[in-house]
Order: sequence, then structure tokens, then C-alpha cells
Amino acid sequence: MEGYKRKTFWQRPEGVTGAIFIGAAIAAMIYAAIKSAALIVGAISSTLGLVGSLIVLGLIIFIALDKKSRNLIWYMYKSVMRSITGIFVKLDPIAILKGYVSDLKENLRKMNRQISMLRGQMHKLQELIINNRKEIQSNLHLASQAKESDMKSVMILKSRKAGRLKESNMKLEDLYKKMEILYRVLGKMYENSEVMLEDIEDQVEIKEQERKAMHASHSAMKSAMNIISGDKDKRMVFDMALEAIADDVANKVGEMERFMDVSENFMKSVDLQNGIFEEEGLRMLEKWEQEGVSSILGDQKQTLLNEAEDDSNVLDINAPMKRAEKVEARQNQYNTFFE
Repeated sequence: MEGYKRKTFWQRPEGVTGAIFIGAAIAAMIYAAIKSAALIVGAISSTLGLVGSLIVLGLIIFIALDKKSRNLIWYMYKSVMRSITGIFVKLDPIAILKGYVSDLKENLRKMNRQISMLRGQMHKLQELIINNRKEIQSNLHLASQAKESDMKSVMILKSRKAGRLKESNMKLEDLYKKMEILYRVLGKMYENSEVMLEDIEDQVEIKEQERKAMHASHSAMKSAMNIISGDKDKRMVFDMALEAIADDVANKVGEMERFMDVSENFMKSVDLQNGIFEEEGLRMLEKWEQEGVSSILGDQKQTLLNEAEDDSNVLDINAPMKRAEKVEARQNQYNTFFE
């Protein structure tokens, strides 16, 4: 969990509920104070009322100054707000991870289809580039023959056509390089996401039982006593690790879906028949290239971009797509979250 910054209470769903409750409570107290002003003044005027008011005030001051009392009340408040929020919002980290498992499986199916469609487009583009090269050579040959036969108009016509085809091919080759980046990145994302899916499923299977056992042995009262004594509550730390995994997976699933949108928009903007593509799709891809390190790819992102730019590193789109290999001794990437 190195570098993980947990969300504060107010940044979480139960924090919104807590803020609403506090606002409502303050409004209710102000309304009650205005409506009962005369009654409050009368109560303070009497000896018994004054004593009671001083006791309440003293209790408030004691709680404000005593750290353990503040922690206990704060813990109880958060627990109540979490329970209320849990009625409407999914807060159980195991349930959240199970939801991400479903999302990942669906995204992997979509990504597999995208890779197949992209491979098909790349094959068509390769064929178009090769045919253009043949056409260029043919027109240059005809222009050369026309020059020898002193047919100036034919020579100019064929030379211009060869020039236009050459210019078109330069654009198509640039487009192919962009498609190659898409293909390499989608393939690596697919491979890494398969590993992540396997790791999450393993964690859910193991940690669900551990969490049930821990929650059964660590009652709310025991957790409260740990908070008062200043000790780390094991149940809270365990849930915090699960929440950290859920946040990490959420970031990676979000990046996965964003890149799939980028690749889908890019492919939709390409018109291979006319050899054109919209600038918007290209801009979206270039923006992704310029962004920082990828949470799914890590340092592999820059390596993939460099490989796509390296003319000597030829991509074989006929090769089967790499799949995550099952390795028994492989370390689950989320085990360290519980250390």
C-alpha cells in the first residue's frame, strides 16, 4: 500500500450522508432554540436549570478536550453514517470487488472484439499500401516510357498520378503506425488485465472468508475499545487494505475503458476505402500518448510507444494474441496490501 492515500471520511459516500445529517441537526437546533427561547431563559433562571445547564456545558467541554472521548464519539458517528449510507450505496469492499470482476470480464470481451476489428482494418490498410506502391511503380514506368516516346502530356499525367499516390501512401503509413500503437497497447492491456482479473478473483475468494471471520471475532465494541486505547483496529486495517485494492482496480478499469473509447473513436473515424481519417480520433490518441504513466501498463507504456516507432521492430499482426500464462509460483500483485 506504499503511496496509497486513503480517502478521508468526507470524501467517501458516508461523508456526504454525515454532512447532510450535521446540517440538518444544526438547522433543527437553531429552529428549536428560536422557538423555545423563552423556555430556555426560564430554565437557566432557576437554580436546578442552571445546574443542569452547567453539567451539560461541562460535559461538552470535557469531550472537546479529551482525545479518547472525541475518538469514541467520532468512531460511533462514522459507524452510524456508514450503516445508513450502506442502505442506499454499496460500501462492502468485497461486494465492490465482485462488481469490478464482472466489469473486467465484460471489458475483456469488448477489448477482444476491438483487437479483432483492428487487426482486420490493419490487414486492409496493408493491402491498400502495397497496391498503391505497385500503382506508383506502374505509373512511373509508364511515365518513363512516355518520356522516351516524346509523349509529354502522358508523361506529366502519369508522373502526377504517381506523386499523388506517393503522398497518399505517406499518410496511410502514418495511419498504420497509429494503428500499430493501438494494437500493441490493446494487446498488452488485455494481457495485463487478464492477470489482474485472476489476482482479484483469488483475493475475493480468500479475503471474503477472512473478512467474515474477522468481523465475527471483532465486534463493534471491541473495535471501539481499540480506537479509545489508540491501538490499530485489525478489522479497520483489513477493510482499509480491501478498499485500497478496490480503488486501485477502479483506476485501472477506468483507464481500460477510457482507452477502449479512444481506440473505438479512432477506428470509427477511419475511412479506408477513401484513405482518410478524422483529426479528432487522431488527437484523442495523441493526447493519450502524451499523458503520464499508465496504471495498467506502468513503464511498459513508453516501451510500447518506442517499439511502434522503431522501424526494425516489425509487428506481426498474424501472430496469435498473447494471453496471460498461469504460473503457480507467481506472486499475487495485491498480497502486499495486507502486509
